[in-house]
Amino acid sequence: MAKEKKFVEAITSMDEDFAQWYTDVVKKAELVSYSSVKGCMIIRPNGYALWENIQAELDKRFKETGVENVYMPMFIPEGLLQKEKDHVEGFAPEVAWVTHGGMEQLQERMCVRPTSETLFCDFYKDIVQSYRDLPKLYNQWCSVVRWEKETRPFLRSREFLWQEGHTIHATVEEAEERTIQMLNLYADFCEDFLAMPVVRGKKTDKEKFAGAESTYTIEALMHDGKALQSGTSHNFGNGFAKAFGIQYTDKDNKLQYGYQTSWGMTTRLIGAVIMVHGDSDGLVLPPRLAPTQVMIIPIRQQQEGVLEKVNELAKELSDYRVKVDDSDKSPGWKFSEQEVKGIPLRVEIGPKDIEANQAVIVRRDTREKITVSLDEINEKIGETLEKMQKEMLERARAHRDSHTTEAYTYEEFKDAVANKPGFIKGMWCGDRACEDKIKEETTATSRCMPFGAKAIGDKCVCCGKPADKLVYWGKAY
Repeated sequence: MAKEKKFVEAITSMDEDFAQWYTDVVKKAELVSYSSVKGCMIIRPNGYALWENIQAELDKRFKETGVENVYMPMFIPEGLLQKEKDHVEGFAPEVAWVTHGGMEQLQERMCVRPTSETLFCDFYKDIVQSYRDLPKLYNQWCSVVRWEKETRPFLRSREFLWQEGHTIHATVEEAEERTIQMLNLYADFCEDFLAMPVVRGKKTDKEKFAGAESTYTIEALMHDGKALQSGTSHNFGNGFAKAFGIQYTDKDNKLQYGYQTSWGMTTRLIGAVIMVHGDSDGLVLPPRLAPTQVMIIPIRQQQEGVLEKVNELAKELSDYRVKVDDSDKSPGWKFSEQEVKGIPLRVEIGPKDIEANQAVIVRRDTREKITVSLDEINEKIGETLEKMQKEMLERARAHRDSHTTEAYTYEEFKDAVANKPGFIKGMWCGDRACEDKIKEETTATSRCMPFGAKAIGDKCVCCGKPADKLVYWGKAY
């Protein structure tokens, strides 16, 4: 029993030290290991399986909107990167450069892609000639490199996995429609699949993507009250097209510039799931995301007939992602492992249960124990998984709403930042100086201007001047 207790105690309480709790969870749940490459992580099978499920679900949803997958080179010549001034300035501090090929110095250094807008633009100028060639709806799954100073597994690392969508259209209206469409796709995915509620909105000009005309975002609230940008969608207008000479002949035989979008999600979603749903015993995974949805744990498995019945039950539950833990560890140790790794349901079954034609189902999120007949267990597990998925979203939404504060004056705003972790709703006059002052004095940043939000006054929360923009503010990862 001492060893079993130590297994759980290896995770710091989230209320005691949230940052250490997070680190303990990613290590104890065997999601990542630290590598000898500073700032880079080794994603272990438990962690990569989460990314595979995220990738599969997103990829399916992308393709339902007509998107096709491609793959671009990982190296970008410096001259190509320099073609869009705002873009290169935005990424310059984070770029990793390749200067040698083998023993020879390159005539032109190359960056390891921090993002691929320039590569797609260079590609589009060759394949887009006529309005008949449009739109092009492309996405790629790859890794990117950004030389971050401060790193944390999944949330911020020097190399990370992501998808980046890049589309080009004939009109500004089509581009804007696609930009919003993909943002809504991301939001629906987070809520339906990850049980993670998000706020949809537009970034301020200060926070928008380098080179974009407008950036839209989904913002999630973590358990500790900090925000996490969980997906972005950018409308580039025709700025990149002009810089790269992407022109097409329209129906009137006139040359026009194309209008582009870009949108992306990364492995930081795994960090979001950990921080939205986890507890002091480890991960709590939404059933639709979980690589293993049901873990069957035999009790007194050495007794005759127990393992045979367990394996028979596993086959019966093949509609779900199910595993059997028939290792020689004690049941208590197995329970702890299942909890740390966030497996949604465990099924306990031993000789007495078999005799009574029953099993015990235990929910990871609420620890509720349900005794169920083996004749009904398949249906009951399906119902319980769906109920758990729904209730996890409801709890996360309730947490977000209860940690969203309204501020009407700067004093109220500063008090909220200091004493009420979470989103702060406050009006903004649109002046960059106010946005800068808020960040400098409180460390809170503008997260987004939410779609369809009602004003909570008519004065800027910072300067008191007339304001018509409602902004969600907050400290963020």
